Amino acid sequence: MTDKGVPLAAGVAPETAEKTLLDKCRRFTRVEELKAAGLYPYFRTIETAQDTEVVVDGQRMLMLGSNSYLGLTNHPKIKERIVAAVREFGSGCAGSRFLNGTLSIHRELEERLARLMGKEAAIAFSTGFQANLGAISALVAKDEAVILDKSDHASIVDGCRLSYGRLTRFRHNDMGDLERILKVLDHVGKLVVVDGVFSMEGDVAPLPDIVDLCEAHGAAVMVDDAHGVGVLGKTGAGTCEHFGLTDRVDVIMGTFSKSLASVGGYIAGDLETVDFIMHHARPMIFSASVSPANAAAVLGALDILEAEPERRAQLWSNTKFFKDGLKTLGLDTGQSTTPVIPLMVRDDIRTFKLWRVLHDQGLFVNAIVPPAVAPANSLLRLSLMATHTRPQLERALEVIGKACRQVGLI
Repeated sequence: MTDKGVPLAAGVAPETAEKTLLDKCRRFTRVEELKAAGLYPYFRTIETAQDTEVVVDGQRMLMLGSNSYLGLTNHPKIKERIVAAVREFGSGCAGSRFLNGTLSIHRELEERLARLMGKEAAIAFSTGFQANLGAISALVAKDEAVILDKSDHASIVDGCRLSYGRLTRFRHNDMGDLERILKVLDHVGKLVVVDGVFSMEGDVAPLPDIVDLCEAHGAAVMVDDAHGVGVLGKTGAGTCEHFGLTDRVDVIMGTFSKSLASVGGYIAGDLETVDFIMHHARPMIFSASVSPANAAAVLGALDILEAEPERRAQLWSNTKFFKDGLKTLGLDTGQSTTPVIPLMVRDDIRTFKLWRVLHDQGLFVNAIVPPAVAPANSLLRLSLMATHTRPQLERALEVIGKACRQVGLI
């Protein structure tokens, strides 16, 4: 027994018991090995604003790894709006939305988001991760089920783990497998959650088929549209608008950290559903609310999204040009149909080596390996912005072609 009356694990001496939990930290040497080989691609320090070009360790680089699809993170009008909000509301909210942290700017933002998404109501969370965590864990109760695509974002998976419901997954975009699971759970309350645009591979969920199956089997539908808002749809409202399914999707989640140039997330749906989430989502009730600056940035981004549809048109023009260029080089871009473009490498070490060559040549790209993607699906994640110029993209294609030949990918 310890001095607090808690039994020790068998074979563990009292003087070492408290240290065993940290043993796994000492055994975790993968990072140091990659650093020693010059192949560690994470936690790079960017010394400038997120834009088409950034500075990393004093080196100017072309940014092909940002989620700022509309190129708004350094927009002067948004920065002016942020300054005005800080002057009016201060730097923070000093509490949660549930108690003292709801400001008028939050209400204004949520009304704008609900209108954009074509829903009755919306509620803002401090991060997109918290939005998924809070909504799913609130909605799925004991003896109910939540069904995920195997490629869904980690925040969706963790939201399911926080709930008391049964978690089941279907094969990526496999409607036959989804239907099989729905039939097994026919007499259970259930929620199907999918990404609208899958964040690593850049493909789009077959939402019409998913909605049809869910309606046939009495399942509610939630779409994580973090990478679809600002990109897809006639007004930039995302995947549901793109397919004309806004009224048939029950819950839409989005984030502020991609097209909307800020930090945070939101849930949109009918009044009753949003009200329920507001009063049951632990990440909402027990976290400080979105800062005034972040809320103001989103409002500014929404103004530009509505006033400048040509930004989306330019984003798609850039996407077509760049994807066509990669295919001309003989490179595999998977099933992507969006500005998220995977450069499929399918080998961890070769992925890191290709990343290193591109980094040294001034291209900022993201190396993605398991568990972020399926085994043998390692890739470089490239993402485009509306503000990339044609000369920038032409230079990137030239550098990528040479680098891929250097590592034997083509």
